[in-house]
Amino acid sequence: MMMKERLIELVLEKAFKYSEEPVFRLVSGRMSNYYFNCKAVTLHPEGMHLIGNIIFDMIKDSGAKGIGGLTLGADPIANAVAYTSYIKGRPLEAFVVRKSAKAHGTMQWIEGNIEKGDKVVIVDDVITTGKSTIEAIGKAKEAGLNIVGVIALVDRQEGGRENIEAIGYTVRAVVTREEVMTLYRAKTP
Repeated sequence: MMMKERLIELVLEKAFKYSEEPVFRLVSGRMSNYYFNCKAVTLHPEGMHLIGNIIFDMIKDSGAKGIGGLTLGADPIANAVAYTSYIKGRPLEAFVVRKSAKAHGTMQWIEGNIEKGDKVVIVDDVITTGKSTIEAIGKAKEAGLNIVGVIALVDRQEGGRENIEAIGYTVRAVVTREEVMTLYRAKTP
């Protein structure tokens, strides 16, 4: 639990912005009072260590061979987990789901050392509507991968989890918006 508490602190410190007025434009075009730029945590050395360990512990008994999701948000998460898995003697492959098929060579949507039939976990840095996670799930299914888990680093708690679960996948969040807001309120006079 100490790792998760420290991760929430890092998210608050490096990735979270809040305003009384909705000034942050989301990918959907909607305006919001808060914003998560998780790359400031997923690319941070301590963030990588925490994320790699926390998510590895969440999936180590899933039977997964690989972990990945839609580039760019999922990439540092998958890499942190793959690195941690190797150190812990239970290697998992990181993979990338492209936003568009490679235009030359093999023209693949998915890059990495995984094959049709392999069990994988799909990750995303932030889930709002679930659109990018659902896109990654679709491409993984088209490639014949067997999805055994879906994990969000941050769940904004705005319907994304429910949208993903509506297509048949349980979503686990490492951190929720409410956990970050609770710490924010505790630290803001």
